[in-house]
Amino acid sequence: MRVEYDRDTCIGMFQCVAEWDAFERDETAGKAVLVDGEQTSADWGADVRVREVPEGAELDAKFAARSCPVDAIRVYEDGERLV
Repeated sequence: MRVEYDRDTCIGMFQCVAEWDAFERDETAGKAVLVDGEQTSADWGADVRVREVPEGAELDAKFAARSCPVDAIRVYEDGERLV
């Protein structure tokens, strides 16, 4: 399972930070940060970061994605978008 996060779309509500510790606050930029996220080219966002979801954190990743008010977070498994 992997998570993709578009930092450009993020509006800094930080619900994802409350749901999963893979996200942290960047108060200076007013955006969340996906810890250990690597920049990737994606057709859905301008500044997309991606990382694998560790075993046992799948539910937290899904909650983080569902909590984002601007859909800046997506969760995929085996190439299929779950959230």
